[in-house]
Amino acid sequence: MKKLQQILPWVVFIGAMLYASQGFIRPERIESRFDLDSFRAIPVSAGGRTKPIDTVARNSLMNLSGRQSVKKIDGGEMSAIEWYLELVTNPEESIKRRVFRIDHPDVLTLAGLDQEDRTRFSFAEIFPAGNEINRQAMLASDVKAKARDPFQRAVLVLGQRLMRYSSLQQLQDPYLVPPLRVGEDWRSFVTVLDEDPNDPDALALLHILQRYRANDTQGFNEGLTAFFDLIDTQIPYDARKARYEVTFNQVRPFYSASVLYVGAFVIGCFGLLLSQLSKPELSKTLLAIMTSLIVAAFIIQTIGLTSRVYLQGRPPITNLYSSAVFVGWFGVILGLIIDRQMKLGLGGIMASAIGFGTLVIAHNLGSSGDTMEMMQAVLDTNFWLATHVIVITIGYSATFFAGFLGIAYVLLGVFTPVLDRERGKTLVKMIYGVICFSTLMSFAGTVLGGIWADQSWGRFWGWDAKENGAALIVLMNLLILHARWGGMIRDRGLVILAISCNIITAWSWFGTNMLGVGLHSYGFTQSAVFWIAVFVISQLVFMGIGMLPMKLWRSQFARVPVPAKPEEQTPTPS
Repeated sequence: MKKLQQILPWVVFIGAMLYASQGFIRPERIESRFDLDSFRAIPVSAGGRTKPIDTVARNSLMNLSGRQSVKKIDGGEMSAIEWYLELVTNPEESIKRRVFRIDHPDVLTLAGLDQEDRTRFSFAEIFPAGNEINRQAMLASDVKAKARDPFQRAVLVLGQRLMRYSSLQQLQDPYLVPPLRVGEDWRSFVTVLDEDPNDPDALALLHILQRYRANDTQGFNEGLTAFFDLIDTQIPYDARKARYEVTFNQVRPFYSASVLYVGAFVIGCFGLLLSQLSKPELSKTLLAIMTSLIVAAFIIQTIGLTSRVYLQGRPPITNLYSSAVFVGWFGVILGLIIDRQMKLGLGGIMASAIGFGTLVIAHNLGSSGDTMEMMQAVLDTNFWLATHVIVITIGYSATFFAGFLGIAYVLLGVFTPVLDRERGKTLVKMIYGVICFSTLMSFAGTVLGGIWADQSWGRFWGWDAKENGAALIVLMNLLILHARWGGMIRDRGLVILAISCNIITAWSWFGTNMLGVGLHSYGFTQSAVFWIAVFVISQLVFMGIGMLPMKLWRSQFARVPVPAKPEEQTPTPS
């Protein structure tokens, strides 16, 4: 039995790695006579970077409908690349596909679709109201982003989606014609044919598309093979990256990692529970399995991060999406280190919770477009992306980790008998140590940001909203440390203030971008406003729970024994 308990975590680890690598073991194949698996790896240029046409199709479809495939009216599904090929070669059929998601009731009424019991519609259904939708979208665009009402935001989004759909259908975007000769750059397919109808590169692509429309399998596959022979010779680096990105899209490492984090969290909670039910051996085994799943998820997430670095040619943090992935990634490192040192299981549970939570945030941030989009000009410096941005994001991650450990302290202390005096003290020491580390990294990252600002804008500090948010994190961490050193707060005060840091860090990380002001406001997303408010309220609730009278806490260390009255004491025999 003991041997099995030792082997089981390794078996789970191997199983988790096999699960996450199934995209390599059994790659996604498109069942078609046409060689669409090769076609989707054709490199194109869009959004300021080279990418496979598969990514363009997936992101475009995700932007239009919130999915990466199309449900057919008569049943079955169509892959993103099949939808794209139909869009550009057979528009008569493509306009019937229900790919436009519309949720707002007033926009549905505007389009004459308010009687339909669904949320996705075809271009053919929307087209009759196209002129009015465009007019309303133009009116909405004249209103400042912060002043737009829900209808204006929804109709503006629909107008942008219609423009994107038309741009794809008319082959204006992406740039399909590759730079196959010295001095050339990526070119628009339509523009090239307009300027030179005999351009050989554009004609090679035109032949492939015409063979697909004519249902000529052999002609399509032969033309595709010849085209790849050409680009593999002339732009081999772009061709290799495009193929790798197709594999990256299929493997979906961050999704696999998030599933493993959920499994680790559930198993870790059971392990912690069993430690209180006088089953230490089983508890130890479950906590070991939890660690195995976290390590597997961490490896997969690391592969995903390094893949993005390779594909972008940039350090790991370039936008809000990648910052969320990195915050979770480093939080997992902290959790594993703490779990290794303290052996309570709480570090692993927090690591899995933060890993999953940040990947969910990243998924929602990337649901409307390319997560490897061209960066804002202010961020377009690899040296500072590898220093200031990474260091200050590590500070974010550590501050969040300390705050979530504080939440664990409060919930376990108030609602369970898990925290005895020793465990409570150990958990407080963990929180204190993480706050010390986060203070150092936040301060260093803020100073590096000031140096970058001085080089970019000619001033070290300008009281920008983002700069103020970074300073608040440093000041709040310093406040906690000084209050602790000065004896103004004890264990519970340290915990509650650590939770309050979650609010300040969320504000600095996301909230400042919601203001739409300042030089750093480059990550605006309307949906984040609601969720930030929910998060802030939840942290205030946790702080309130933590301030309940100690007599209401279930854990033993919170129960202060009441001394017996002198007359009730048993006399000690002499």
